[in-house]
Amino acid sequence: MDNEKLQDVSNETKNETPEEVQNQAELRDENQPEVEEEKTDGDVAAGQPQEEVEEKQPQEEVSAEEKQAEEKPVEEEKKEEASATESEEVDPHNEDDDEEEEELDFEHADKEELVSKIREIKNEENIRSLDRVLKAIKPRFDELYEVSKNEALQKFVTDGNEADAFEYHGDELDKEFITLYGQLKSKRNKHYKDLENQKEDNLKKKERILEQLREIVDGEESAESINGVRELQSEWKKVGSVPGAMNKTLWANYNALLDRYYDNRSIYFELKDLDRKKNMKLKEELCEKAEALASMEDLKTAIIQLNDLHEEYKHIGPVPKENQEPLWQRFKAASDSIYAKRKEHFEHLKEEFENNLVKKQELINEVEVFTKFTSDRITEWNGKTKEILDIQKRWEAIGGVPREKAKAINKAFWGSFKGFFANKNQFFKELESKREENLQKKQELIEKAEALKDSDDWNSTADKLKHLQTVWKDVGPVPEKVRNETYKKFKTACDHFFNRRREQNQEQFKAYEDNLKLKQQVCDQLEQEGTKENPDLDTLYDLVDNYTSIGFVPKNAIKKIRNRFDSVKEKILSNENIHEDDRTDLRNHIQMGRLKNTPGGERKLHRKEHSIKRKISTIENDISTWNTNMEFFADSATADKLKAEMQEKIDKAESELEDLRSQLAAISAQN
Repeated sequence: MDNEKLQDVSNETKNETPEEVQNQAELRDENQPEVEEEKTDGDVAAGQPQEEVEEKQPQEEVSAEEKQAEEKPVEEEKKEEASATESEEVDPHNEDDDEEEEELDFEHADKEELVSKIREIKNEENIRSLDRVLKAIKPRFDELYEVSKNEALQKFVTDGNEADAFEYHGDELDKEFITLYGQLKSKRNKHYKDLENQKEDNLKKKERILEQLREIVDGEESAESINGVRELQSEWKKVGSVPGAMNKTLWANYNALLDRYYDNRSIYFELKDLDRKKNMKLKEELCEKAEALASMEDLKTAIIQLNDLHEEYKHIGPVPKENQEPLWQRFKAASDSIYAKRKEHFEHLKEEFENNLVKKQELINEVEVFTKFTSDRITEWNGKTKEILDIQKRWEAIGGVPREKAKAINKAFWGSFKGFFANKNQFFKELESKREENLQKKQELIEKAEALKDSDDWNSTADKLKHLQTVWKDVGPVPEKVRNETYKKFKTACDHFFNRRREQNQEQFKAYEDNLKLKQQVCDQLEQEGTKENPDLDTLYDLVDNYTSIGFVPKNAIKKIRNRFDSVKEKILSNENIHEDDRTDLRNHIQMGRLKNTPGGERKLHRKEHSIKRKISTIENDISTWNTNMEFFADSATADKLKAEMQEKIDKAESELEDLRSQLAAISAQN
């Protein structure tokens, strides 16, 4: 139906204005909080009729005589109909949202945080909430994007390129943000476009209903016409909001057509009375439900349900006039009871917010200390991170603060919070640089270990590798991504050498066992030969040489075999059948042979030889000096005594000299 037809119907009812609608000041106590309701484009301006005059099917057929008896004058019918269109609808006590919305502050957010937030809301179905985030987050991203772009341009020009040739496509975070933002923006625009399209569809539906209603009103009366009207009323009620510009005209024409219809029906007043009684029963049920809400502990849920009850109350339709005000006062009293509880709740909430403000200020003071923390140890940074995250949990558990203080208090806390993590990130950047240096050092150690791993110089190489292992521990950590790989290379090289040495030691240990058996046999032979009445010196020398040349024995048997050899040696040297000189020579031979077979024996023998030669030279000089001095002694009793003492010294020196020469001969025999 076009606008001209709508205007025609409206003109037909200009002189049939309904009684003045009760205004909102009469419907609610101005001192009470209002119920929260989202206004739609379909709401009618205050002062206009807002309810659908829905007439119900009579419960029984009325005879023509009864109709005529109960039929009322036209003027009285108009008054009744005006009363029917009276504003029985209840204003849902619209008010601004008292609930605190999430504070959106991206002033200091970085790209990672922006991308994280937009990922978080990508499945958000609340378009209003989605729209708030998109409007708040986009300026900060544009700012960061321009900074990155200008930095890239500056670098591009610094590298010697022309600025006109510069093209900036952003990094991966930029691309992800732009993609997600575009998807969410399209989702939001589609939602609003769908709403507008739905309103246009609803307009067409209501125009079609008005056309059908006009056909019934202008058509002939029949028993089925009232059912048709009711069906159209039900359909009209189900249709959603329409564009605001058409809403008022639609409602006026709809009510005007209904007024004309009931004015033309002889059963109008009977049906209206039945409907009002039914409406009164329905509204009484709503009153009972509203009264029951006062006992609910969940105040937020109670308010939501009360909103729904007000919406139902508004659309039920008129009740008998004498019951209208008492019924409304009952419903209003139940509502006011809940409003009073909510007002008390908000008063308590205000006090709680003030207490929360004090608690959060204390946490701000605690977290501010973290911005000054510094350390060169990862464990200490991790410990502080755990502490500040615990503070964050306490912060989030406290609850809301007064709205006028919320932005400043959040900025203070999160500023210090982000400051700590900025310092931590800087530490790890520097640590990563140090780890790269450590990696270079460890790679050099790996090269040295791999160069030594195939060496057969077991003792020297083992010492070198152990030193490399000590240096490795002192170097410090390397980048995590190559830590296992680097350590595996170094360990493989070390294990390769030590496994080879272990295999060698096993073979060597067997040889040591064989050497022990041979030395025990030699000791038995020495004991047997050395204790003879006339031992063969050549055999003894050969056996001693054989013993000293055998080689190493197991470590746990060294002391035992040495004691065994010393015991045999003492038995041989104590054999009185061996001449003293031979005994001395044999002792020196054994001593020098043993010295030769110790680690570094050749060097020790060489040093011993030089030491003996120096002593021999010294003693020979002393003997020569003493002999010269004796020639100057005169003949006297005192001189003779001095000569005897001097001669005793010379004899002792010559004996020592002989022993030294014997040792020197033993050393020469070893060479």
